[in-house]
Amino acid sequence: MHIPFCRRKCPYCSFFSETSLDRIPIFLKSLYREIELSRSFFSAFDTIYIGGGTPSVLAAGHLENILNHVLRSFCISSGAEITLEINPADACLDYLKSLAKLGFNRLNIGVQSFDDHALSFLGRRHDRKQALHSINAAFEAGFDNVGIDLIYGIPGQDMPLWLDGLRQAVSLHPCHLSCYQLTIESDTPLGRRYKEKAFAMPSEDEHYNFFMATSEFLESHGYIHYEVSNFAKGMALSSLHNQKYWAHTPYLGLGPSAHSFDGGKRWWNYRSISEYIKALGKGSLPIEDSETLTEEQWKLETVFLGLRTARGIHLPGFSRRYRCELLSGGNISKTNKKAAKFLEIKDDYLCPTRAGLAVADGLASILCFNTFSLKLI
Repeated sequence: MHIPFCRRKCPYCSFFSETSLDRIPIFLKSLYREIELSRSFFSAFDTIYIGGGTPSVLAAGHLENILNHVLRSFCISSGAEITLEINPADACLDYLKSLAKLGFNRLNIGVQSFDDHALSFLGRRHDRKQALHSINAAFEAGFDNVGIDLIYGIPGQDMPLWLDGLRQAVSLHPCHLSCYQLTIESDTPLGRRYKEKAFAMPSEDEHYNFFMATSEFLESHGYIHYEVSNFAKGMALSSLHNQKYWAHTPYLGLGPSAHSFDGGKRWWNYRSISEYIKALGKGSLPIEDSETLTEEQWKLETVFLGLRTARGIHLPGFSRRYRCELLSGGNISKTNKKAAKFLEIKDDYLCPTRAGLAVADGLASILCFNTFSLKLI
């Protein structure tokens, strides 16, 4: 569920949200209606993820009402993973205790940095002290699964400063870390500043070094690097919800700009609170458009998404599903010697190496389809 509100919009963020909170009541009324209209789409769910935006701008009572509508309308499995994204500035102990009582069992805290200069550059509304407090308070409130988001590649952030932030993070014993490279989107305030050359970004080599150092550091401290940007203290503490996206598992998205997938077709909602409310007010689902995946799109996405994960792609399963071989002769080095730096085969899985994960978004581009087979070129 996408909650499209923020108290303040971060200048680097391209996710849909607005800062006027006076429409929260009518948005919630519309969300409840969308839940009711969507109840026949899927038989059951085992994860619930409330993101945004900033879901923690909602009062605990609002979140309780959302969960109650979900539980009345859908079959939610016992022990489901129920995650809430939260801003450190909203993480007072009483609020967190209320969330735990409501049934949330996983928190994802948008720390982004433990450096006040970096937080100021990113336009965050919390400081280092609040970031530290939010993590400690989450554990004190009774959460056993606490994750934090961090950003690297921030202008002015050198390697020692980044590694110092990682040391601070692991000292707090989060169960999960998501470490993202700062991406400049042209349609954001930060993107416009970058276009005006107000600051310089790290080079590709520097970004690569940040990635490799992050992976090496966190793995040396007991974290599993299970996806390009994600690390967990054991797979039991990984994000079950996010893994569904990489595995082509069906999911239902609710709220403005939310996306859904039923196993063959995708659809997405209006990226507008006004259009969202208007459609639901007429008794219609707020769907802006949709697409049905072709067999070729399925294959391509299986490769792109699979190579973002440490587990990789199951070669026999791929061959059975798409009636073609992913590797020519089942051997990387014979097919493309350069690819051996980025890919390896483990127990019938084609897996990215650490260097492969570092270039995952471009890794699948060294694979191509033809009419009869898929092979490295």
